[in-house]
Amino acid sequence: MEETVNSKLKVIYIGGFLNYIEQFKNRADLFDLTVVENGLEAMNKLQPDDSFQGIISEVFLPGMNGFDISKMLKSKDIHYKTPFILVSPEKNSINKARAFNSDISDFYDGTLEVEHVYNRIGFINRFNAYYSESHESGNKIREYKIPWDKRLFDILVSSTALLALSPLVLLVMLAIRMESKGKVYYTSKRVGTGYKIFLFYKLRSMRVGADASLKDLKHLNQYDVSAKTTSDEQVCPRCADLPQGETCSQELYSEGKKVCEYWYFETKKNSVSSTFIKIKDDPRITRVGKFIRNTSIDELPQLLNVLKGDMSIVGNRPLPLYEAEMLTSDDWSERFMGPAGITGLWQVEQRGKKGKMSEEERKALDNQYAKTYSFWGDIKLILRTIPALFQKENV
Repeated sequence: MEETVNSKLKVIYIGGFLNYIEQFKNRADLFDLTVVENGLEAMNKLQPDDSFQGIISEVFLPGMNGFDISKMLKSKDIHYKTPFILVSPEKNSINKARAFNSDISDFYDGTLEVEHVYNRIGFINRFNAYYSESHESGNKIREYKIPWDKRLFDILVSSTALLALSPLVLLVMLAIRMESKGKVYYTSKRVGTGYKIFLFYKLRSMRVGADASLKDLKHLNQYDVSAKTTSDEQVCPRCADLPQGETCSQELYSEGKKVCEYWYFETKKNSVSSTFIKIKDDPRITRVGKFIRNTSIDELPQLLNVLKGDMSIVGNRPLPLYEAEMLTSDDWSERFMGPAGITGLWQVEQRGKKGKMSEEERKALDNQYAKTYSFWGDIKLILRTIPALFQKENV
């Protein structure tokens, strides 16, 4: 269908350079604009919605860069015909050459004329409509597809366990409600296999308002590294030691400010106390909560997630959004190409170390599981999990 001269284009903009974003917003007559800051958010906006008519991405982004996003979309057959435009506030002949030697639809750097982008997207869409060809994907990124025996095992175990344990769950829910007011369960958005976002279920083990008091407990976080850096610092200490104009890592834009990628993740990490939050003897935990955590009863509602197919009995732990955003680089994205699960390799290993494990160790174990998982390997992990459920330390 041809675009009329004044018809709006539904586009997504990926990045944080406010000058460009404002230019697109100021042309509401041309663009129906959705703005996200990184590739993870973009993937979860684009995958379920095929109505976007254009994708505009900055080259340098947290985690996946613009080239990576284009490659992943095409490898997954998501919006593979949608015009993908790369933009960069700074001119760079190497990036421009790379863009034109790849499947990028167009590349703009320096001063941006949004009307040109509008016309370019419209032309590409009209061209594709008239000269549509069969799509043949290149080298696809390895995707996880649950084996039939693992899925059958998940269904049998989760349904049987839900039926058998429902009286216990009801009693625990009653105890939670009697000890403190509020919902007896909570849901949170988690990122699982293939960066899929889903609602994650758990029984409440903390007092109401626990999230608001987290900032007062950051010094107790076992993964906390904020002693080395503070979120109040405005300049990356690594960059400060370099000659003027040089940066320790690639520069990108976040909330309209230029920042190196290293310092972006450091400040982001410190703003939530750390990538992974685990507090020994957390004072926010209720008496019932301590019991259900030590026995892992609080995890039982996740059997519903297993039954729905969001995750498996055994796999890598699904992560909160802010954690997953930090693990989109090639070094760590392998963990998302395997199954998400209730229990897995790092949980067993962590409890064997009495809760002491660095972030690097945890990430490496997640990658290891994604590469080597098997049905009988899962059975062994389940057998190792059972004695670890009744741990002595509250972690």
